[in-house]
Amino acid sequence: MQSNQLDYLPILMQTLLAVGFVAGTIVISGKLGPKRNSVTKDKNFECGIESVGNARIPFSVKYFLVAILFVLFDVEVIFLYPWAINFKELGIEGMIKMVVFMLLLLVGFFYIIKKKALEWE
Repeated sequence: MQSNQLDYLPILMQTLLAVGFVAGTIVISGKLGPKRNSVTKDKNFECGIESVGNARIPFSVKYFLVAILFVLFDVEVIFLYPWAINFKELGIEGMIKMVVFMLLLLVGFFYIIKKKALEWE
């Protein structure tokens, strides 16, 4: 079955409607919303604690590294779930592909352990 350009018209219309709604909401709320500025209102405020000193104090990159590694290895669940649901339909070919995928993840995991990325000083 060939698809033509008219098949994509509902998707284009929905995209334009969504973008138009978001842009319109932002513009209208900016025009209609209150604009009251004061010294107290413009101060930085975080969880009820007054800001003291410079907010740009350096801290360990390990926090970012652990967060990125968590996201990286957590994404595998996104690929494992559909595979587990369709396990029987995918057959041996799907099993081989998933074994290759898991082996690549395992290689990455051992690389992280070898580099001691998860060890804290």
